[in-house]
Amino acid sequence: MPCMRTIEWKNGMVITIDQTKLPSETSFLKMKECRQVAAAIKDMKIRGAPLIGVAAAYGLALTAYHSKAEKREGLMKEIEQSAEMLRKTRPTAVNLFWAVNRVVKKAQKTLGSSRAVVKAMVDEAQKMADEDVQVNRNIGGNGAELIDDGDTILTHCNAGSLATVDYGTALGVIRAAWEQGKQIRVIATETRPNLQGARLTMYELKREGIPATLITDGMVGYVMSKQLVNKVVVGADRIVRDAVINKIGTYSIAVLAYEHGIPFYVAAPMSTFDLTHTSKDAIIEERSPEEVTHFSSKRTAPEEVNVLNPAFDITPMKYVSAIICETGVLSPTELKEFSMAKRGFKS
Repeated sequence: MPCMRTIEWKNGMVITIDQTKLPSETSFLKMKECRQVAAAIKDMKIRGAPLIGVAAAYGLALTAYHSKAEKREGLMKEIEQSAEMLRKTRPTAVNLFWAVNRVVKKAQKTLGSSRAVVKAMVDEAQKMADEDVQVNRNIGGNGAELIDDGDTILTHCNAGSLATVDYGTALGVIRAAWEQGKQIRVIATETRPNLQGARLTMYELKREGIPATLITDGMVGYVMSKQLVNKVVVGADRIVRDAVINKIGTYSIAVLAYEHGIPFYVAAPMSTFDLTHTSKDAIIEERSPEEVTHFSSKRTAPEEVNVLNPAFDITPMKYVSAIICETGVLSPTELKEFSMAKRGFKS
């Protein structure tokens, strides 16, 4: 089944799927203001690092498109204000900041009238959306070479078309292997507390007709000990020099895979690379306690309990077999060399 774009621009409106309603309801958000995009990102109606980046780009395009500013200076002030609002929504996924900075820089470098700036920003956001689709297809093709016929692949959270503009990163690898005719199976973790694996990944796999089994997060050790998994493929929200930052629970899976001799692959675009920083610099988002104490708006924990709810964790590179990006497959050593080269050092 062909993929469906998760987000689109139509005549000054951004249309995207409300991911909090899936799989029971397919509902679309229709947004004309950047503040609506920012709220949707913060509330996880829009989620997934690559999609958050493109959504932020579209949010800035909305600000420019609907601006009443008569002079360029006024327009640029509105753009900067919207950019700052977007930067405050979610602190961990680097794609958000990469996208905001790219579109703001495009506006700053565009010569001419306010109208020229508006067109340049809308075009840039559209270009980023199109690029994301091709990047993900390249990731899928590169990663599929690591998947053998008959493999059972474990994945965590949702790194599919719903987390991107289209096709997906980790699920893009799985999708590409399936399209090549490889007879594979998938084990998906439910991904507490928001159940992105149960709600979204299983929804996508079912649409594609890829055989899949859902497990709770706590069952990963069991299925690995029973040799029910051959490979692990996950996405990433930020890749720093010494670690991968991804959905909470990723670190536990990586350690278990390492102990059981199972390859652990990370699939992510280069826009997720943050190679000027290390894991010590990472800001891990803490989300509302209600995500843990409640289920479907019903309290499941006693009143006034202490709650720890980090949205992401940090997986050291020693547990990572390879990183799959749009240019190829990098080992942790090659990533380190790539990082040093970008910073002007010699290995």
